[in-house]
Amino acid sequence: MPLDAFVSSLLAGSAAGMSVDMGLFPLDTLKTRLQSQAGFWKSGGFSGIYRGIGPAFVGSAPNAAVFFCTYDSCKKLLERRVGQNLPWVHMLSASIGEVGACVVRVPVEIVKQRRQVSHHSVRHVFNQVLKHEGFLGFYRGYFSTILREVPFSVIQFPLWEALKVQIASEQGHCSPFESSMSGAIAGGVAACLTTPLDVAKTRIMLAEAGTVESKGSIVPVLRIVYREKGISGLFAGVLPRTMWISIGGSIFFGTYELVKKYLADNCD
Repeated sequence: MPLDAFVSSLLAGSAAGMSVDMGLFPLDTLKTRLQSQAGFWKSGGFSGIYRGIGPAFVGSAPNAAVFFCTYDSCKKLLERRVGQNLPWVHMLSASIGEVGACVVRVPVEIVKQRRQVSHHSVRHVFNQVLKHEGFLGFYRGYFSTILREVPFSVIQFPLWEALKVQIASEQGHCSPFESSMSGAIAGGVAACLTTPLDVAKTRIMLAEAGTVESKGSIVPVLRIVYREKGISGLFAGVLPRTMWISIGGSIFFGTYELVKKYLADNCD
């Protein structure tokens, strides 16, 4: 991948991630509280909906940058060998991108989500993780996060790419705005379908050390949630999650395409 294309993905991905994470943070907080074992009101209800925004701010740009640099690099590499607009290429590229991005995302999520459901400071949360679980405590839920993100991306990115191709075939091009609307549709569908995996990931990250949930296995956690609250528990937070990712998908992909277009037009 040429350096200019790599830098373009880096900058566009960073801008896209920051736009979504900062602009829609309250919806993320509400979703996390709805999914927590303590329940929505005991986790803070509608108060302090910006708790945890500090870690989110710090991790947002590098997380999105790592994902898009990896995604675009893999996609271009595969397309040169097997052809363009193949759904499995988008699926594989997005999956590899998520594995890389989770190296940044998971520690940020651990601190952010624990801050969202408590009155403890970021420093307190950070020190508690180090004290009771060590450095690896920041990666609790790494594999469960990947198992959430990969199915999500396998749905979202091929659908986003397919919608853009369909629009381009009908009118000769796909504008950044049309790309953003395609992203909203793709993100909303993927978010709704993968909510149970998100519930499990949240429970794992928020669980007390030594509990079944803290061990990081998705299936036992899903069983616990189903036993406690049934199907509604597995889809806790589905509305704010779908809204957050649908609106976020519009902002994310729209910003990404706009920044890439700007860089292409002004940095030649």
